[in-house]
Amino acid sequence: MRLPKFLQVYLSSYDISKLDPKSPVVAREIITQVLNGGSVKAVRWVFDNYTLGQIRKCVEYPQKGTWFERSINYWQTILKIETPEAEYRKAIMNIYP
Repeated sequence: MRLPKFLQVYLSSYDISKLDPKSPVVAREIITQVLNGGSVKAVRWVFDNYTLGQIRKCVEYPQKGTWFERSINYWQTILKIETPEAEYRKAIMNIYP
């Protein structure tokens, strides 16, 4: 599976032609970045190409410092997930530490 070019904007630090979307680490990054600020088209691509379990895991156990608070709150509500408080606080991007 190759990544479509329209995802490049959400993965601007990467050359998407060199990413393996099946790699668990890469999948986690793609899911996180798209759910955090992707278009409807990008979100639809994520849900079409990754399992609900993979997506839920990215929200329930979020990467440290990568989420906008509004985005993670939205996906927790949509997916009916309660992230442990300590994990939630670590996940929120803080540009004013």
